[in-house]
Amino acid sequence: MKKNLLVIVGPTASGKTSLSIELAKHYNGEIISADSMQIYRGMSIATAKPTYEEMAEIKHYLIDFLDTGESYSVGKYVEDAKEAIDIIRSKEKLPIICGGTGLYVDSLLNGINFIENSSNLKIREELNKLAGEKGIDYLLDYLSTFDEASAKRLSEQKNPKRIIRAIEFYKTTGVTITEQNEKSKLNETEFDSLIFGLTAKNRQYIYDRINKRVDIMLESGLLEEAEGVLNSNLSETSSKAIGYKQLIPYFNGERSLEECIERLKTETRHYAKRQLTWFRRNENINWINIDELKTTEEQLEFIKDVVKNRGFLNG
Repeated sequence: MKKNLLVIVGPTASGKTSLSIELAKHYNGEIISADSMQIYRGMSIATAKPTYEEMAEIKHYLIDFLDTGESYSVGKYVEDAKEAIDIIRSKEKLPIICGGTGLYVDSLLNGINFIENSSNLKIREELNKLAGEKGIDYLLDYLSTFDEASAKRLSEQKNPKRIIRAIEFYKTTGVTITEQNEKSKLNETEFDSLIFGLTAKNRQYIYDRINKRVDIMLESGLLEEAEGVLNSNLSETSSKAIGYKQLIPYFNGERSLEECIERLKTETRHYAKRQLTWFRRNENINWINIDELKTTEEQLEFIKDVVKNRGFLNG
């Protein structure tokens, strides 16, 4: 018998946290974060973590458990999330996945298997050096000699990190990423999940929420937090967080605070657009337009109706 999961996804600043908390109250649930940056201690304001009061009210998992110097992987997330799901179910509560990191959500729900020890820093450094000397097209040509499908897919994006990762994966494991993905598709998921996505008919509505949120972050102490984070040891994972590196020119006296904040808002809006693009590919998502159902209460009623009509959780 498959394990029931409620899932809330969507772009940053769409209201996922408040909605998931109300769902947890209504369905006797606990929440598992699917956010690749909320895992880090000390990165709270920029990542819009649930407040201490919210986490005291409803138990949250996979938040605030790593130092910024530690790296984390999607494979480790799947492993940790499954463990959290079993803990929640053992309490006879409903696991609720909530977050905007699409790769985390998809990998968990689709039963993707990950090969342990598929990373090799030495190989990655050599490939980075090679990319600098001969260009990314050279690496694409090399990738095509053993993984033509990946090379074709990645040639459109021209993303050096993904191309290097595909080569590193093969050289470390002896298996191409294409082969690994095909094997994973054969796995049957262990979850029966009902997914809801937050979006807006008018995307500017989300962008306005993002701009407002950044202003609130500033009032809440973002500058002090950013200064501390940027002076700490950052891993390859934590260094990708939006909200810190955009402020470096201000701290260095190279740009005004206003210019850096505008840049932060722009990059956050771009990130939200990428999140929506990712989730739009999933045909199983039940979409909620937050510029129509504007309150958490209205969104909760919509979800309750879908849950009841689908016979999910026996209504």
